[in-house]
Order: sequence, then C-alpha cells, then structure tokens
Amino acid sequence: MMQHEEDMELEPLSTDVDEEMFEHFRVVTDRGQEPLRIDKFLVIRLENTSRNRIQNAADAGCILVNGKAVKSNYRIKPFDEISVVLPYKPMKFDLKPEPIPLSVLYEDDDVLVVNKPPGLVVHPGLGNFSGTLVNALLHHFQHLPAPADEPYRPGLVHRIDKFTSGILVVAKKEYAMTHLAKQFFDHTIQRRYLALVWGEFDEPAGTIIGNIARHQRFRKMFDVYPPDGEIGKHAITHYRVLEQFGYTSLIECQLETGRTHQIRVHMQHIGHPIFNDDTYGGNRIVKGTIYTKYKQFVENCFELIPRQALHARSLGFVHPRTGEHMYFETPLPADFEAAVEKWRAYAKQIKRND
Repeated sequence: MMQHEEDMELEPLSTDVDEEMFEHFRVVTDRGQEPLRIDKFLVIRLENTSRNRIQNAADAGCILVNGKAVKSNYRIKPFDEISVVLPYKPMKFDLKPEPIPLSVLYEDDDVLVVNKPPGLVVHPGLGNFSGTLVNALLHHFQHLPAPADEPYRPGLVHRIDKFTSGILVVAKKEYAMTHLAKQFFDHTIQRRYLALVWGEFDEPAGTIIGNIARHQRFRKMFDVYPPDGEIGKHAITHYRVLEQFGYTSLIECQLETGRTHQIRVHMQHIGHPIFNDDTYGGNRIVKGTIYTKYKQFVENCFELIPRQALHARSLGFVHPRTGEHMYFETPLPADFEAAVEKWRAYAKQIKRND
C-alpha cells in the first residue's frame, strides 16, 4: 500500500498526560530499513516539518515506536511501527463525488485503467480538497476499496504528479488492490515515461542510481543522496534517448522503483532537468544561445506546454484475477506533442544552417 506522507506542521506540545491524543501519522518501516535516528527519518517523511519540531514532539512523548514513546535519538529498525500522536484531531474532509470526465482506457470488474490529463490532482490533500481524480472516481463508482489509514485514496495503488499526464491503474476490489500493491512493492510493474529534457546526451542510454529523500532546505522538493547512505529511499531510473534537438532531447524513462518525483529529481541531478519543470530548474534556459530570437523561441515553447514535459506513456501489470499480462500505452497529449514538434523543426533548421 502507499505510505502516508501527510502535509502537516508539528508544533511544540504540552506534556499534560490527561489530554486526549490523536494519531496523525503512521508508517511501518521496510524490511531493509537501515538504522537511522527517528528525527532524521521523520524530517524526510513529513513535509513542512522541521527537525526541531520533531524533537519537541519526541520530548513531549508524542513520537511512538511499537506503541511506546521514544526520544529523538532512537534508531529505527526494520518493521518498526512509527506513529505521531498530537493533542488535537487530524484534519478531516469529506470525499464527495464530482462529475469530472474520465478518459478510460480499460475497465472490468476488478480494475480500471485511466489516462490522467495534466493539471488533475490524483487525490485530495491540503490545498486540494475537491476536483481530483478520486472525486471523479467516486462519481463513476460507488464502492472502491481504501486502506483504513488512507481513506481519501480509494482505489489508488500509485499516483503521478499533478502536472504529469498519463496512465494510472485503479483497483475496484479489495483483492485487486492488495494484488496490485504487491506488484508495485516487488517492482514488477512495467512503467515507461516520455520526457523532454534540457541538453543532449553523449551516450544513447544510461541508468541513474541514487537515494531520494526530501531536500534538506526546501521541504517541497526532493534531492538525490548517495545510494549506499542512510538517507533516502533506493531509486533506479533507466533512460534511453529517442531524439535530440540541439539543446533538448526526447527520452524514454523506465522506472525500476517508484519514488516521489523520481524522474524529475534524477534528471535534474545529472544536469538534464525536465523542460519547463518549475520545481527542479527546467523553467529557464539551461542550454542554448544568448540570442534574443532563441530566448523568444524557448518562451514560445514554454507557452505551448505550461508544465513539466513528462508523460506516463505505458503501464504493464499482471491482472489480479485472471493472471493475464496487461499492457497499455497512450500517445503524447497535445501540449507535449506541440512542444516536441517545435523543437524538432528547430533542430532541422539548425542542420540546414550548418
């Protein structure tokens, strides 16, 4: 199942033992979890939360491991059950069905495969209480399974970013959710993305290996850490160059793991940020000339695709009931295709002028 990374702030807490406590966050560490101070672990996992606030919460007895309060220097182990309890109820919101159109690629009694447009948030959260894919799913399907600790993610076993387009599989039955979640956990799901990135490549293909965790300064971003270190989750991205356009390239990425922002942060790490990715530096001129005409050309491309140029092109999985291998592929959306065509024409113009 997807693990909960709730957006919340941990304020210094009272130690009044008579006060009722409520669970705000819960996670069970993985089998391969390396020993790591719990305050460092929670800084990575909890958005908008400083280490100082986590330490204050631990001092107040609000950080529990296997049901017992621990201090901030506790080193977590495999299969530790970690929870954060606070003296106020977590924010609640009602999931309401909304008549949002769905682009359905496949549907049966067990699963649904949809093509998510760019700009559509997958599930509700802080700042996005409605207008999400989940709200659309609830309009079309009355009963979808949901984990007890993640009731706002019915049917979901994975997600893609708001401004990333492409394929998602949704579970319609509890058994299907469990089966698909296991495939994601075992990394047997086949996922390929198309990305327009800055720069050209010296080699036709490559692999990026690097742990991914939240950025130590900018909490809404992620960063790459040493693959043999104790910070972050192991992440592997394979890429293959499809076309090169002088100052940008169209590549295909295959995920071996599925970390938040994985392709975006991995490509930025090797100096090829995704075109117009405003979080990881792709929304400015990274490669090219200083001429005004070129700057205007790039601005025109940004207007064509006002988001990161990333598309979840294909998805393959084993059907949870029949055991059949299922494979789905979807073409580039119009904005992405328009930007690629413009860069393709630009590259041809460069060759003619050489």
